[in-house]
Amino acid sequence: MDDIIEVFLGLVLGAILMYWLFSLFRRKKNKELTQQQSTVLLDKIRSVCKLVSVEGDFAEIYHYENTKEGLMSLLRSKKKALIVVKAKAQIGYDLTKLDLKADNSNKRIILENFPEPEVLSIEPDLQFYDIKNGLFNSFSPDDLTNLNQEAKEHIKQKIPESGLMETAKKEALQAVLLVEKIVETIGWKLDYSALEISNREKHFLDE
Repeated sequence: MDDIIEVFLGLVLGAILMYWLFSLFRRKKNKELTQQQSTVLLDKIRSVCKLVSVEGDFAEIYHYENTKEGLMSLLRSKKKALIVVKAKAQIGYDLTKLDLKADNSNKRIILENFPEPEVLSIEPDLQFYDIKNGLFNSFSPDDLTNLNQEAKEHIKQKIPESGLMETAKKEALQAVLLVEKIVETIGWKLDYSALEISNREKHFLDE
């Protein structure tokens, strides 16, 4: 009888030990899977990289003039042109600058800071009119490269007064909602309660 009791107790203790080991292994595996999910998710969000929220078209008339001196400054040669600069500027957000943290235990991605809008690209299109070359000072391929760069800088200086940055800031909520959709694809939640959102945007969220 005692032998039967000992065998029974051994089986019970063995079953308890196996269940404990199985539970420990399962918790460890789930924890590793959750951590892996959060890492993949954060990489996935950042892989979106840049999000264009506003585009603006610019048209400017640019007078270009360059004077070159020769023969010990005794001769001067001038080249000039009238240039129409048409450019498309894209304003948006660099999502690699998102301040994201993973709360693995609650399967939450915490968004603590959202970047300011910035100029993502400027694509200038230059059209030359009234081109005049000097005697020993004519337009070269390098001039076109330099003028393209000057045109970009010229348009970039015009952007602050265009209102595009303010418009992009109003579109920030749409960018946050995009991140939220990405997070929800694997069953997680995005917590952006730390962000300052205007009353109008809060009303939009409540709807």
